[in-house]
Amino acid sequence: MVSVVAFKEKKLLDVKLRELSSWILMRDFIPKGIAGAFQRGYCQYYNKLNMKKGSVAGLSMVLAAYMLFNCLLFLQGT
Repeated sequence: MVSVVAFKEKKLLDVKLRELSSWILMRDFIPKGIAGAFQRGYCQYYNKLNMKKGSVAGLSMVLAAYMLFNCLLFLQGT
């Protein structure tokens, strides 16, 4: 049986290309709506992936990648 979902409640992946502009216009662009969208995305990300919060290892990997990127840019410029 097909479930009926309101057009405004459809997820982005369920929207057809010809319906995209009207779907975007139905979104809530006030600060409260944008904050709610970020909160839903954050909760879905951590609930589905079941990840730990950030640690020193993650920060050190980001810093190492940043340093490597800058070294490559410096070597390319000389």
